[in-house]
Amino acid sequence: MHDNMPSQLQEPICINVDKVFDWIVKEATFEFSPTGPITFPGVTATTDFTGAIVTCNVVPSATNPVVILNRENRQFTIDGATVCLQNLTIQKNFTVTLVVTLPSGVRFTSTPITVSRCEQVTLCAPKGTDVEILFTDLDCFVCSTGTLTAGLGTITFTALTVTISVCQSIQSTFPVTVEFLATFCEPRAELPFACPGVVRPAQCPAVFPPPAG
Repeated sequence: MHDNMPSQLQEPICINVDKVFDWIVKEATFEFSPTGPITFPGVTATTDFTGAIVTCNVVPSATNPVVILNRENRQFTIDGATVCLQNLTIQKNFTVTLVVTLPSGVRFTSTPITVSRCEQVTLCAPKGTDVEILFTDLDCFVCSTGTLTAGLGTITFTALTVTISVCQSIQSTFPVTVEFLATFCEPRAELPFACPGVVRPAQCPAVFPPPAG
């Protein structure tokens, strides 16, 4: 509340929010090595890959980027007390595209490749809570390629390894209605504004002197 506004009494207010039961931030790195021909539109069987550079891009899958496969109760002893937590098996789905750039600047982009990885995390996430995963950072790089062999619209790598690095925020939440004392916000005062005065351009009396009196 601004100083120029009259003080107001607080009153009970109820709002709907998501209660956070538990929250962790976790890093993960994994590799995948696709085998067999990978589709690259525009590649011909005579394409020369000498000196080519291979890079990659990764994004969460458009459909079901995160799937909770299992939620199992487990007993843990924390500070001498027995606590029931949940061991979650989480499947994360990504879409990876490879980009091959020739020394001439010509680029070939692969069709999307679906990559899935599973991991287990332990949270306070009892049955009924939602598990939300936010990727705060998601990146990939090509560790090795081996030899590139061209086909009709395909490229085969003899030793392709792509490394994916993930930074993720994992929360277990549940919608609740809470009550608290608060004061309703008031609009601030409008900033003062005045029209500028008339501005006249500078004169050049040495070039265009006034007439003699």
